[in-house]
Amino acid sequence: MSTASPGRKLARGVQRITSSALGPYQSAVIRIGFSATYLLFLLREQPHRHEMYGPDAPWHWDMAKQLISGNDSLSVLMWSDSTVWFETVYAVVLLSAALLMVGWHTRAMSVLFMVGVLSLQNRSIFLGDGGDNVVHLMAIYLVLTRCGQVWSLDARRAARTRRAESGAEAEPKSEQGPGARSQDAGAARPASNVAGTILWLVLGLVLVVATATDGLGGTWWLPTLFWVLWIGHGVWWAVNRYAPQSEPRMLLDVLANLVHNATLVVIMAEVCLIYATAGWYKIQGSRWQDGTALYYPLNLDYFTPWPALSDLLASSGVMVMVLTYGTVIVQVAFPFTLFNRRVKNVLLVAMMCEHAGIALLLGLPFFSMAMIAADSVFLPTVFLVWLGGRVTLGRQLLFSRTGQVPERQQGGEEEVPQHSGSGGHTLVG
Repeated sequence: MSTASPGRKLARGVQRITSSALGPYQSAVIRIGFSATYLLFLLREQPHRHEMYGPDAPWHWDMAKQLISGNDSLSVLMWSDSTVWFETVYAVVLLSAALLMVGWHTRAMSVLFMVGVLSLQNRSIFLGDGGDNVVHLMAIYLVLTRCGQVWSLDARRAARTRRAESGAEAEPKSEQGPGARSQDAGAARPASNVAGTILWLVLGLVLVVATATDGLGGTWWLPTLFWVLWIGHGVWWAVNRYAPQSEPRMLLDVLANLVHNATLVVIMAEVCLIYATAGWYKIQGSRWQDGTALYYPLNLDYFTPWPALSDLLASSGVMVMVLTYGTVIVQVAFPFTLFNRRVKNVLLVAMMCEHAGIALLLGLPFFSMAMIAADSVFLPTVFLVWLGGRVTLGRQLLFSRTGQVPERQQGGEEEVPQHSGSGGHTLVG
């Protein structure tokens, strides 16, 4: 039995990472998870928004302005100290998180979401916990991913466009008149997107004003990044509309796939680094070594939303020791199990259950949601496809009871990521 040469394997690998954006379902779950986490956080803190990030914050606007000017960070809240501007920014961040979650113009919303997260967190840097740091990083990474390939309004709109094009191509030639060729060429183009065009123009105007007033931080690379993203988005739209089958379109796809796949690797490495660092630091602590570390937070008033449940768990020395040692073992071992699918999936379930327990027992729901969303980059593709199918089935049953017929039942096709290459076991599936 002959085996493929190393050169052929390398060529096959290069072909795969350039022709497709890997992990479409995983990146979609990350998009939904982090946008939902921050959206729920902002909604919960809305009554206290002025004390946290607004004009009534203990970390006053002048103090934040001085700190930000010193570390060259970005916060559009520093453009003005008026309450109206703060309310406007807060509302835009809420809206961008909601629209990113449903995948409406995902590229633009991911940039707005990143700017919103950085603006609020940099405004009051002494607020937040480890979960906020993860949201901070993932908001930046999402900008570089193609996270709207599935489970998004963008994917649904693309599926409708493909159906329209395939329907036009399927018309019998006998029914076409003398001018059919030019009509077909126009029908093959994507439908005009008025909302996307307006959004692109408005964001371009804001970018011009922000650049002219030096409102994008003190670094040179951040304004450059925003301009590259804005110009690249315009070029992508123009090429996709007027030359969808051309070589420039293929080149843009290859570049986008490379950036997406590289960012996905960075996200996986970030998650592994978080757990490895946390686990090895725990090993050095005496309370973790003797198996009593979990006992102490269970007896702190501000970490016990359910005192009776915390007391019940803390009263069992064996359970405290098992959970303490189990936490360390899972966190240290997880990065070493990535190339063994079964062991990786077992530890992945264990870590997600651990974060669910933290949310329930210690009252840290948003930290747990952020970490579960980060863990989802390692979820198996088969499971995510199955989960999506169950959600679709539930939606169909819901619409059938209300007398409405969902679009997919009306002859629509499933949102499928456009990629090539054979399936197989990877770190993300």
